[in-house]
Amino acid sequence: MRKTLKGMLLSLIAISMVFALAGCGSGSSGEAKKVVIYTNGDEEAVAAMETSLKNAGYEGKYLVQSLGTSELGGKLMAEGDKIEADLVTMSSYFLESSQNKHTMFKDLDFDTGAVDAYPAYYTPILANTGSIFVNTEVLKEKGLPMPTSIMDLTKPEFSGLVSIPNIMDSSTGWLLVQAIISQFGQETGRQVLRDLIANVGPHLESSGSGPIKKVKAGEVAAGFGLRHQAVAAKADGAPIDYVDPIEGNFSLTESVAVVDKKNATTDVAMKMAEVIVKDARKDLIVNYPVALYKGESVDEVNKPAYSMTFEKPLTVELLEEHQQFFNGSKQ
Repeated sequence: MRKTLKGMLLSLIAISMVFALAGCGSGSSGEAKKVVIYTNGDEEAVAAMETSLKNAGYEGKYLVQSLGTSELGGKLMAEGDKIEADLVTMSSYFLESSQNKHTMFKDLDFDTGAVDAYPAYYTPILANTGSIFVNTEVLKEKGLPMPTSIMDLTKPEFSGLVSIPNIMDSSTGWLLVQAIISQFGQETGRQVLRDLIANVGPHLESSGSGPIKKVKAGEVAAGFGLRHQAVAAKADGAPIDYVDPIEGNFSLTESVAVVDKKNATTDVAMKMAEVIVKDARKDLIVNYPVALYKGESVDEVNKPAYSMTFEKPLTVELLEEHQQFFNGSKQ
């Protein structure tokens, strides 16, 4: 009898511990846990977001996990609202595709003030725009003309002297592919990309910042990447110039969204999202000078000459299609 009572008591204690742990882990008891933030943002973006959150009194109330775009995108598509994150900043096309698959994000409950219309469940925090940039000293040394287009970079004289990002690893590479397909179509565009990749040789970079680093170092004469990086390098006195290609300056936004866990932590995450949008923008627009909200403006130097939007909505499926296009052009 004593053994039976002892066993029952131990069982009750074990069950109580399970429920206690479950309550702590899920946040369903009505008390918010730390907000888990997943982001594909680079160091400058993360720093701006954290500064805004700390200034708003949220220090110690969140955890930030930085992931690559492909890794975070894979988690969103596979896990839906079961993902650990409560708040996500991510390339907008991944947010749209994961929402279409899982209906995992909660509509934002604050007025964003965005210039353009966006789905109710996300709003942009920054935008990146593509362009060509050159090392003026290397151009002079090699006797090369100033390029005005992506097509110019396919000419024989640029062989081995061009760097571009790989669309398989970097969303910046997608800006290049969008420009080529928009200007030349699939068939001619494939040949243009094939010639460009041949000129790139070993300078195909896994990072969107890789090309500007090689151009600044003088390893290559020209590259394709993020326009604002070239503008900043020139302003700092580096022998860098930027060129808006006649094929177009395409852009990608990164946005914030709240995972709908339907608990107290979701409510706190929503407040943090509002802080990021309204308080971090003053720092974000410095590093990513694209006006996204009412009242914002940027210097003329940061306005691309040929701003364009791809004819189809940007989705994960379209990215995969363009990745296949890119890989097929390597042959």
